[in-house]
Amino acid sequence: MDAQLVVVVAGVILVAAIIGSLVFLRGYSGRFTYDTKNGTTPKASEGEGNTPGVAFKGRFTLLTVGIGAMFTALVTKLWSMQMVSSDYYENLAQTNQTRTVTTAAPRGRILDRNGVALVTNRASLAVTGYRDLADDTLLVRHLANVLGMPYVAVLRNIQDNTEGAQARHTIATDVRRSTVAYIQEHAGEFNGVTVDERTERQYPYGTTACHVLGYTSTITQEQLDAQSEDGDSAGTIDYQSGDVVGQAGVESRYERLLQGIRGEQTVTVDAQGNVLGQAGSVPASPGSDIKLTLDLTIQQACETGLQHAIDTAKNAGYENAGNGACLCLDCTNGEILGMASAPTFDPSVFVGGVSSDVWSQLNSEDGGRPLLNRAIGGQYMSASTIKSLSALAGLEYGTYTSTQTTVCTGYWTGNGEAWGKRCWLHSGHGTMTLQSGIAHSCDPVFYDIGNAFYYDEENPEGLQEMFRRWGLGSKTGVDLPSEGEGRVPDAAWKESYFKDWSDADRTWNPGDMTNIVIGQGDILVTPLQMATVYAGIAMGGVEYTPHVFLSAVARDGEGGDAYRYNDGKPRERLTAAIHSQDDLQLVKNGLHDVIYVAEPATAAHFNTLPVEVAGKSGTGEKTNEDEYAWFIAYAPADDPKYVVAAVLEQGGGGSSTALIAVRDVLGAIYGVEDTATGYDSSVR
Repeated sequence: MDAQLVVVVAGVILVAAIIGSLVFLRGYSGRFTYDTKNGTTPKASEGEGNTPGVAFKGRFTLLTVGIGAMFTALVTKLWSMQMVSSDYYENLAQTNQTRTVTTAAPRGRILDRNGVALVTNRASLAVTGYRDLADDTLLVRHLANVLGMPYVAVLRNIQDNTEGAQARHTIATDVRRSTVAYIQEHAGEFNGVTVDERTERQYPYGTTACHVLGYTSTITQEQLDAQSEDGDSAGTIDYQSGDVVGQAGVESRYERLLQGIRGEQTVTVDAQGNVLGQAGSVPASPGSDIKLTLDLTIQQACETGLQHAIDTAKNAGYENAGNGACLCLDCTNGEILGMASAPTFDPSVFVGGVSSDVWSQLNSEDGGRPLLNRAIGGQYMSASTIKSLSALAGLEYGTYTSTQTTVCTGYWTGNGEAWGKRCWLHSGHGTMTLQSGIAHSCDPVFYDIGNAFYYDEENPEGLQEMFRRWGLGSKTGVDLPSEGEGRVPDAAWKESYFKDWSDADRTWNPGDMTNIVIGQGDILVTPLQMATVYAGIAMGGVEYTPHVFLSAVARDGEGGDAYRYNDGKPRERLTAAIHSQDDLQLVKNGLHDVIYVAEPATAAHFNTLPVEVAGKSGTGEKTNEDEYAWFIAYAPADDPKYVVAAVLEQGGGGSSTALIAVRDVLGAIYGVEDTATGYDSSVR
């Protein structure tokens, strides 16, 4: 019977009941008694005053009115619900019988600049089931035996509501096809158990570019809480517990592009919330594919070259060598063509969740902290690679001229005999100009520059100003997370940093200046910062923001690139950084001479290339056993295109170890293998 007709009938019955009650009560009267014993005229035994009978009459009338009002209100409410708001309550009833759950979307792929897939997706079979499976102990135990999992683990996964109470809960992932086949062949024994086809991240080239690519894992509670605090905003993704998100590298930085649009599935449920069936679904949309600036060939050369340099350092007696970085930058536009960091890690270990033991190993100091991208997050003394900027500072502020000379005896006493400092070449270089000082990395030339700045009343921190102008002490702006800022120390920093020292010890002194002018002491830089500096030098003062993003492909895979990197303008900070192109050319000549004039052993490695190279070595010395080997070069020297920078922790001298990595990368670019076997272990 139609619900509205039921209401009408119920209303008629209620009205009839009310009227009948009133008639019955009206027909009954207990107010009068008749006395006819004496045959006299009947008379009331009670008067019309305030008697119990009158009171009873009033109460009965009040009760009748109350019952009538109650039934009237009930009829009115029923009429409102079924006649006026019937559609609303019908929709509400339907809502109580259905639930909408979401389904995961495949993430977009990550490609190199030539379209080679560096990260893709592979098919994965997952055994799933609704939460009411937990009530069937026998089925759960049988399923655990088939999957080869502990009973408690299977039960916990079934009861886990992180994917949603009405969603199918993941019991096991990456299930073998033989196991899936058994479950499907014995479907009667596994009532309610389903097999879903999903996608998992796959890395065709293993650990290659792992620090750039990053990794994915299940979203953390902290990330969900942060999303709630940020609130909703246009273009954001409404994440849910159980979602897989990027946690590092490109996977994290471009999460919005890579993350697809979840699908929706409508299911019917009973009063207890148990799923009874499916009512409809909307398929998920995959995320956008991303092209990076990386070139797989150059990327692999950065990694193999870095390992070659590490092996060379170990063979030379530096047994603790093993950590370092190597990167290749296109100085004409800021595109990062290769970026390697050692030690590496396998991003596939995060697929399906990483154990606490593996996580501890990946973050341990003893293991070299493999998750750290040393190319952008490692912070080191710049060593002699910074002498290019020191020379520019001296020329611009007049603390050292292009014709000035320094006589290097191997021991500098510019601040008095008591404060003497050695050159790395203890026998001395003889008479040096600024250009030859760069070529031979003569320390006393730069001691003179730093000392002159200290006593310069007008520009006592002109050296630090030059460093900052070229980007040291601040992030480059690369589109990767966890970039380090480095540090450019000055008087204010020293006073604040060493607050527990005495006032005299916290005071900035000439020794501090002569330390940072040669890249020693408290100065810190990242390999990417120094690569960007040399890119600016190579380009005559034009510097671009380094980046790894090239373009994104539309979600439907049609129409070519939907979004391309468009921040191709040079940085404005270097517009006024070049005091004179003549000054810059002097520095570039010195860098050319580092390769071809200073040491024949160095020149032998680069003479076989079809282009000329300019560069600088460096060795940071924190302790006798803790040396940081640097080498940075750009090529072609007369028409720069590539900048390659390498650093090795505890790797000895830059010209004997880090040079190997740089030469291997240039060899891969120009197709010429390094055949030289001699190394100069002296040049710093």
